[in-house]
Amino acid sequence: MPFGLHTKDTSGQGRILIVDDEESIRKALRLTLKKSGYDVMEADDGGKGIEVIGSDDNPLMVDVIICDVRMPKINGLEAIAFFRQQYPSVPVIVLTGYPDINLATGLLKQGVVDYIVKPVDRDTLLAAVEKAMEYRTALVQHH
Repeated sequence: MPFGLHTKDTSGQGRILIVDDEESIRKALRLTLKKSGYDVMEADDGGKGIEVIGSDDNPLMVDVIICDVRMPKINGLEAIAFFRQQYPSVPVIVLTGYPDINLATGLLKQGVVDYIVKPVDRDTLLAAVEKAMEYRTALVQHH
């Protein structure tokens, strides 16, 4: 992993933003990711996710975004479109409780790196995040 990819205050694997309106889901994901050495930030809806990622001077302090699709206020699709537009180098993993092939295909076309269905098992989650981190590293080196 190239040095300098993460901001100075992050140690370990990288920083992940989880956007999901269900606290129990966020908690489960957070515990799994933290155990694996990731730094985790959370937002309970798309709008908050956008605020969290935009609130820092360096918006690319997030390495991967995990975003639910069905949420109140700004839904996941709008949030994902925003993230892809504003932060194209930050990979997005979509989380959904309702698998929908058309939706998945559409999102993957938009550049989403992975699409995982709840309840998420640990291995699927970590594999998706690792894949997203590799994608991110490749992009950062590419530019």
